Amino acid sequence: MKQSQSVLNSGTLLNCRGKLLDLTNPVVMGIINITPDSFHDGGKFTEEKAIIKQVGKMVKEGATIVDIGAQSTRPGAKIISEKLELKRVQPVIDAILQKFPDIILSIDTFRSAVAFAAISAGASLINDVSGGNYDAEIFPIVGSLQVPYILMHMQGEPKTMQVNPQYNNVVTEISTFLLNKISELRKFGVKDIIIDPGFGFGKTVDHNFSILKNLNYFKITGCPVLAGISRKSMICKVLKINPDKALNGTTALNMAALMNGASILRVHDVKEAVEVVRLFAELSDKRPPKLADGR
Repeated sequence: MKQSQSVLNSGTLLNCRGKLLDLTNPVVMGIINITPDSFHDGGKFTEEKAIIKQVGKMVKEGATIVDIGAQSTRPGAKIISEKLELKRVQPVIDAILQKFPDIILSIDTFRSAVAFAAISAGASLINDVSGGNYDAEIFPIVGSLQVPYILMHMQGEPKTMQVNPQYNNVVTEISTFLLNKISELRKFGVKDIIIDPGFGFGKTVDHNFSILKNLNYFKITGCPVLAGISRKSMICKVLKINPDKALNGTTALNMAALMNGASILRVHDVKEAVEVVRLFAELSDKRPPKLADGR
């Protein structure tokens, strides 16, 4: 009974080191890739001034969470050293929180040492694309830190994940993976879990659209669902465009994600995603509070 209550509570209200994240209505997570090689914005946010400016823009536009990543996970990406990842992450977190102390910061990493350092520096949420598969210590670390954890599914590894990914049934296989991992996380005392089916991470275009159409199915986990569709190949390959031209497609699929049960939209373009959330609220009669500027 206690476990089921914990699962239920994690679906609506998450404790981010004392900052409560209410997912009764969907929220937007802004992406800050402090990398030279990410697929869309690589190299744009490697200097502190540019990072602070972008975070400020996202906060003004209505981002509830800002997700900081120092390791590119685009298809074909090379894995950097832990030392380099830490070198990139720690000063950025310090700088952001000095300027925006109330923002919920997420650290996008699969390394337990980086996760621990980032949370110690003031981040309050861990986003692990590996689902715990790359570092056996990350689940115990999350449990000890008592912070929310984003559990993502990925088939393979970034360097080779798009080389002929195969599933018998992509939706049921991902849900089985997630349920097994949730069970492991609970054993380490992790209370607040968000699931991410991992659009584009070891999936073909057809796999991605099957996941999107069946996103509600993942609610069997009892955890809120994050959709990370922003400017990805499932849009670009269908429309025959590059990521720089994929904002309109992203907006369209973000609405589909919300209508199919997503609680968090992880995006490069916060303003447009917040507008989608507000329009979705009108459709579903779940109107969020107005933004500070009255919009």
